[in-house]
This record gives sequence, C-alpha cells and structure tokens, in this order.
Amino acid sequence: MSEPDGRTWRDQQRQAVRAHADADARRRAVEQAEAAKLVAWFVAEATRRGLPPTRLVARGYDGRGRYRTRLTGWYVDRAETRAVDVDGRFHLLNVSGGLRARLFGVDPQPSPAPLVVGAGGRDGESIPLRTLLSRLLDDEA
Repeated sequence: MSEPDGRTWRDQQRQAVRAHADADARRRAVEQAEAAKLVAWFVAEATRRGLPPTRLVARGYDGRGRYRTRLTGWYVDRAETRAVDVDGRFHLLNVSGGLRARLFGVDPQPSPAPLVVGAGGRDGESIPLRTLLSRLLDDEA
C-alpha cells in the first residue's frame, strides 16, 4: 500500500468514527430531552395529585451508610437509589460517603435521567422510565 492510499484510508476511518460519535451524541441528547420531559411531567402530576415529597437520603457505594441530603422529592425505585427532586431533577443517590459525609451530609448532583432505567446493568433488569414513574403515581393513588 502506498503512502497516499494509506493516508486516504486513515482519513476515511477518522471521518467515519467522528460521524458515528456525532450520531451517538445526537441520539443521547434526544433521549435526555425526552427523559427530562417525563421527569417534568411526573413532578407536575405528583404535585397535582398531592403526592407528598420526602426528604431524600443518599446511600454509600458499599450499601451500608445513609447520608443526609438537602434534597426533597420522590424515590423512583424500591432500592431508593434513584430519585426526582421537587425541582424536576433526576438524582442517583449513591455517594462515596465517609466521616465528613456522615457529619455534614452530602450534596448529590443531578444527572441526566435515562429513558430506560437499569439498561446495560449486570443483573439484566431494566424498566422504561415512563413505566417506573407511572407505577409510582399509581401506587400512591
């Protein structure tokens, strides 16, 4: 293979990888926007129905410790590791913990809500976010 042919092939590969990454980023942005709409719908519906929010607690990665947060909202799973706050932000409530966290609490940052909760997990259990949020509303009705 001559040098110009090798360079052309590398350039084509680089462009293909870039195009694939761009398409993936666009797909993720669309999914995150749709999931954000679902979370906003849930907060509005929970508020309309009078579903009382609760003070959210984070758990340590090891599953042992429980840490105070300043967040108020609704847990969306039975394990209480995912929640939606009253401002319509999605939170993963697993933190590193430690003595400082025990004394002063933690401040979990919001993260983009997934359209499918648990997708790609090792246990194979996943559920669409819409189903999860609808169940939560139906359980409280």
